[in-house]
Amino acid sequence: MEPNFVRIYKQFPAAAEYLSSIYLITRDYGYVTNVRLAEWMGVSSSAVTQALERLRRLGLVHRKRYENVLLSEAGRTLSLQVLRRHYLLEHLLVRLLDYPWDKADEEAKRLQTQISEDLADHLYSKLGGPQTCPHGNPMPGSRLEHRLLTAPNLSQAPLGEVVRILRVTEEGEQVPTMLAFCFKHGLRPGASFQILAKGKRTLHLQRSRVSGDSKAKASVSLPLDLAEHIRYEVA
Repeated sequence: MEPNFVRIYKQFPAAAEYLSSIYLITRDYGYVTNVRLAEWMGVSSSAVTQALERLRRLGLVHRKRYENVLLSEAGRTLSLQVLRRHYLLEHLLVRLLDYPWDKADEEAKRLQTQISEDLADHLYSKLGGPQTCPHGNPMPGSRLEHRLLTAPNLSQAPLGEVVRILRVTEEGEQVPTMLAFCFKHGLRPGASFQILAKGKRTLHLQRSRVSGDSKAKASVSLPLDLAEHIRYEVA
């Protein structure tokens, strides 16, 4: 980690999470507002305003009043570092330490600023150069990035379609019940389901015979508000 980033983390420990969130919101939606950032992080608008002012003073964001938030060059560099380490730590926890898939995100947040670039590079090599996080979200610059970011929303899948889960979005990972529900019902990248029925609030899925996920339940009643955060492709 570069010395100036060490200083930044000491001055403002929450900088890493704010910057990576700004990057991810920009990637998914094209722009960042105070309200969207507050909703994404589960904090108040006033807390976001204060945090953005601290980030502006540290030279990590560009922002004028009532305008969208933009990362500076330094802010973007730091956000990419943090996000890469976060994804690699999730893989370390899930694949090598057999830590629960639905709990890895929170643990990785605690560790993401504590490892060096040397260790991150070692993890990347040791893990076989992963192109996504365990939940299917693409590494920045990954060859899969466009395909995964433009994949359709599961809540919009037509009846009868056999779908393959690609990712649980980063926004979805922030929903308190999301990862635990997906873990319990086998809604993980690579798992395949058929769309059986749609209710006003629920999407009914049947595990497909082509699914390679032995942990998937035979049938799932998925709340539509959670389905909004899952992306798929036709199996």
